[in-house]
Amino acid sequence: MIRTFGFKKDSEPYFNFSLDSLNDHDLQWYWIDFDNPNESEIELLQKHFKFHPLAIEDTLFSLNKPKLDYYEGYTFFILNALKDDTLDPSEVSLFVEQNSIISFHTDSLPEIDAAWERVTGDRSHWDKGAIFVAHQIFDKIVDHFFPAVYKIEDKLDALDANLDRKFIHKLLDEVFQIRGDLLKLRRTVSSMRDLLYRILNSERLPGFKEHKMYFSDIHDHLLKLSDMIESSREITSDLRDSYLSINSNRMNTNMMVLTVITTIFIPLTFIAGIYGMNFDYMPELTWKYGYFLVLGIMTCIGVLMFLWFKGKGWFDS
Repeated sequence: MIRTFGFKKDSEPYFNFSLDSLNDHDLQWYWIDFDNPNESEIELLQKHFKFHPLAIEDTLFSLNKPKLDYYEGYTFFILNALKDDTLDPSEVSLFVEQNSIISFHTDSLPEIDAAWERVTGDRSHWDKGAIFVAHQIFDKIVDHFFPAVYKIEDKLDALDANLDRKFIHKLLDEVFQIRGDLLKLRRTVSSMRDLLYRILNSERLPGFKEHKMYFSDIHDHLLKLSDMIESSREITSDLRDSYLSINSNRMNTNMMVLTVITTIFIPLTFIAGIYGMNFDYMPELTWKYGYFLVLGIMTCIGVLMFLWFKGKGWFDS
């Protein structure tokens, strides 16, 4: 789908015009959004606009980190939005000229829809031009990072409380899954932060300097997101180490119990082994009370060893 919006020099908005009629309208600036385009719409991007082949290639064929390239007459941006279900990056390409902006994304993104509604729904923004549209796209994409980070923080709080009494191995699996999600977020947020830093410090973006305060605010949000992600990673490290220590302690306790049981039965097995030998002239074999005496001795040995281990604190856990 291709949607178009233009602002005429007579202060009138113009919607849904065709690309072929673009030059027929007296537009002060315009925004063309390629939203999950089909093959024929992609051909329009390649044929109608005279963008550099490298920029077109980056737009169509590969998932790139956020980047900024300067071309004659326009600036090319690649942004990374987030997919809600997987937290994988979704690429958004922007071609920003002085009086126009073309956005391209193969996924339908609520962030772009929100920016579109903000720009087209408020007349007070129509005279701000293409740079304002770019700011809105940046802003909505970055704002969409916060719910993902907050959701992870809630998961960490739930893991720490463990109200469901989950087993340690289940908790560890969830911790490592969260660490994987945080790694995805950190890559995306760090790359977007670096992109905003380049924009704020570039001398080749004169139009952006007028909106520097707004882009600086987005950069501050990305710095905050980075701090939140690093804090969550530290929490996952603490939880991981805590769960591993608990699991190791439980294994040691179980091994201690098994060791005590084995140790108690060693002398009993020894006595039983002796009297299990089938010699004809063993002295106690013919004694009337020999069986009961041996059982009593074995019981005493077991009880005394148990009390001895208990006195040493082996059963305190």
